[in-house]
Amino acid sequence: MSIIEELADEVAELRRRVETAEAILQLQDLKARYGELVDQRFSAGQVVDDDTLHMVSRQAADLFTVDGIWDGGPGLGRQVGRDAIANRLAQPTLTFARHLFMKPRITVDGDRAQGRWDLLSPCQREDGSSWWMCGHEDDEYARVDGVWLHSSMALTTVFLAPAGPGWGRILA
Repeated sequence: MSIIEELADEVAELRRRVETAEAILQLQDLKARYGELVDQRFSAGQVVDDDTLHMVSRQAADLFTVDGIWDGGPGLGRQVGRDAIANRLAQPTLTFARHLFMKPRITVDGDRAQGRWDLLSPCQREDGSSWWMCGHEDDEYARVDGVWLHSSMALTTVFLAPAGPGWGRILA
C-alpha cells in the first residue's frame, strides 16, 4: 500500500470519527431541547396557560419524526405521530416536573442512532404531593434532511418515591 493510500484511509477514518462525534453532540442537544420543552409546561407549581401549553407541546412533538413514537409506559400511554404526541403532552398529569437526563449512552450508525438516558425527575401531582421519579429512556433517532429527530422514545420508570414535605414550599 502506498503512502497516499494509507493517508487516504487515515483521513477517511478520521472523517468517520468526527462525523460520529458531531452526531452524538447533536443528539445530546436534541435530548436537552426535549427536556426543556416538556418542563416549560409548568411554572411556579402550576400548568402554564393553554396557549403556552399547546405551543411548547407542539414544539416538543416536532422533535420527533412524522411517524415518531412517544411511549410513556403504562401510566402515561403510547402515542404515534406528531399530532398525537402534541395532544398527549398538552394534557399533563403533573403540575411540576424537571427532567434531568444523564449518563447518555449513544451509538451512531449512519443516519440512525440509539441512546439510553438515565432520568431523575422531581415532580408534583395535581393533589400537591411531591415525588422523585427515577427511570431511563430508550431512544431511537433518525437523521431526516440533515436534522436528528426522535423516531421513538420509551420511558421505563424504575421507582417513584414521595419527596417528604414537597416541592410546593420551593415553587411558591
